[in-house]
Amino acid sequence: MADGCCRDGRDAYQWDAREDCGVRQILDRVADKWSLLVIALLEEQTFRFGELRREIDGISTRMLTVTLRNLERDGLIDRRMYPEIPPRVEYRLSDLGRTLLGTIQALVEWTEHNQQRIAHARAVFDDASAVTPSQV
Repeated sequence: MADGCCRDGRDAYQWDAREDCGVRQILDRVADKWSLLVIALLEEQTFRFGELRREIDGISTRMLTVTLRNLERDGLIDRRMYPEIPPRVEYRLSDLGRTLLGTIQALVEWTEHNQQRIAHARAVFDDASAVTPSQV
């Protein structure tokens, strides 16, 4: 890798241990739940800020602002500002951002396919980890 933090791009322990590693920084960005939601929404259409805020349940105005700025900085979304009063700003997925769609879709499909198994594993873990009155 260009920054020397990953041998052949396959050494997860090496890049994960270094905060300044470019691979880790990019993974932190694209794997963030808000980024994933924004990218998924922008797959279908262009959105204005307020529309995105209404579509993404639970996101604060500040977090949406930070997420959009970071995605724009990384070249994953395009921001277009129209010289109107009040200003109108629209966001769309960039060509680079579109290259993530297959990966995101595969992750969503994996989640849908395995959600019952994960729910079962959680229940088993929680049952085994539960503190009973006799253990207190």
